[in-house]
Amino acid sequence: MYKEHILKIFRYAMKNIWMLIFPLLRGFSVYHFNAADVKTWLEGAWMDILVLGAILIFGFVRWYFSRITIEDGCVIHEEGLLLRIRTTIPMSNISVTTIERPLWLMPVRAVRLSFDTRAGFFRSTDMKLLVNEEVCRALTKDIPDVMEDKRISGLPDPTALSVLLFSVFFSSSFSGAVYIATFFVKGGDIAQNILTMSLDKITETTEMITSRTLLKIPSAAVLAGAVFLAAWILSFVVNILRYSRFTIESDSKRVHISCGITNRRDYLINVSHINFVDIRQNLIMKVADALTIGINCAGYGCDSQHLPVIMPIRKKSEVGEGLRPLGVKGAFRRDFRPKRDGIWTYIWLPALGCLSVFPIQGWFNEIFPKFEELSFFAAVMLEIPLAWMIMVKIYAIFTSGVTIEESQIIIHCSRWTTFHTVIAERENIVKMELDQTIFQRFNRKCSLSVWLSGESVSKYTIQAMNLTDCLRIAEMLDYNIRRS
Repeated sequence: MYKEHILKIFRYAMKNIWMLIFPLLRGFSVYHFNAADVKTWLEGAWMDILVLGAILIFGFVRWYFSRITIEDGCVIHEEGLLLRIRTTIPMSNISVTTIERPLWLMPVRAVRLSFDTRAGFFRSTDMKLLVNEEVCRALTKDIPDVMEDKRISGLPDPTALSVLLFSVFFSSSFSGAVYIATFFVKGGDIAQNILTMSLDKITETTEMITSRTLLKIPSAAVLAGAVFLAAWILSFVVNILRYSRFTIESDSKRVHISCGITNRRDYLINVSHINFVDIRQNLIMKVADALTIGINCAGYGCDSQHLPVIMPIRKKSEVGEGLRPLGVKGAFRRDFRPKRDGIWTYIWLPALGCLSVFPIQGWFNEIFPKFEELSFFAAVMLEIPLAWMIMVKIYAIFTSGVTIEESQIIIHCSRWTTFHTVIAERENIVKMELDQTIFQRFNRKCSLSVWLSGESVSKYTIQAMNLTDCLRIAEMLDYNIRRS
């Protein structure tokens, strides 16, 4: 039998933090901090100490009755006093074992240990423990790791440059932060000019008052832009700390990934529990023939803070044969492709947006002529991402498609500005759907959607496909598509 780390007492105690409302209400009595009120509060301080003691006692009791055991190849966690909760996970069913060593827990030799299975939903962790190093080793010694004698050779080692580029491209709001910052910096100057011309007709006294306000407009705009840029820089730095020292080892059954500086994380991934492989690219990466490889597996990248990447940005030619057991190879053919005359299906939304921006801006100018310069600048800034989206969708119709290879399906498609190459076993296909509008009936086109198994919705759609090709794909996958 094993116990959780003693620090878990405070974690359990936090669940009763609501009891601090009583000391808080007492604290309102000394809001003015006069001598009489402070004296009264000190005389009753024992009640606050009693509440804090009760919270810690609740935490200690929960920790004391929390037990971890290993029986018959299962990890068992029992907790609770009046209501006992027993969680049992067979080691053979564990998809991902995660070991985290945050910098602030290292002095007390504490480790976060998590076990995830394919059960559950909403990307929830099946078992999360806080233990010391000795207990962590005892709990994980029976979980298979990568075998040195069967280790796959040829895995490309992630370099510092690949982690750097990955952090640049996948930090939050990279392009958006630049556009917003530029908008506020430039828009602040325009707003100042507009307001200056409008206020020239106001009296001298009013001008003296408003001049001080005008001086703050560019500063506020620059500050707002700086905040967005600082947010991206912070996200970039966090990603550098999160994915630096990235290493990957693999055999035919297990993948071992280590990464992080301030929070060193180790992932032991069961290859047979990987739902699918997702190769991602944006337009710049497509042109540069670069890619990043991720996987969909319960427990790996299960929160919004971590991306399920197994290979940061690398050149396609550098991928080699090391990831072939996962279905990743240097090149993929496309047996079924979208019809080129269906390009409007891909670009209609951003194209209509592009065509409508300036007419809307002209209509806005008629109503608010004093803001013409500002609205023109906003229209130009809005046209840039729409034009970028059109280029992405034009590229997508030439690169999308489906391939059926033995036991696998390979889907090439795009979502917004990201290109996906998804590799999945046929058994991981949950649902397949063909959508056809009334206009597509005349030229026998349709949209093909495939849902893949996972803890979240994984739907991939290819538009403007030939109906005959889609029916053939369904037949090859043993799906009986009924046609009305």
